[in-house]
Amino acid sequence: MRRNYKLQGEICANCAAKIEDKVRKLDGVNDAKVNFMMLRFTLDASEESFDDALTQSLRIFEDIEPDCTVVV
Repeated sequence: MRRNYKLQGEICANCAAKIEDKVRKLDGVNDAKVNFMMLRFTLDASEESFDDALTQSLRIFEDIEPDCTVVV
């Protein structure tokens, strides 16, 4: 299952790369992309673990870049 989300706030390339790396390591996640120029977050995860992966992804965003939020 793949979903795209808008980002609100500012995010730099370095933080985007850190977030992608951490989210990709989560169980059930196939891929994650943070487009800091377009302010988009794409999460691709199995249906069974998608909700949990999204919740954990939101925490990762908050920890790494508190000025940027994912619009769910």
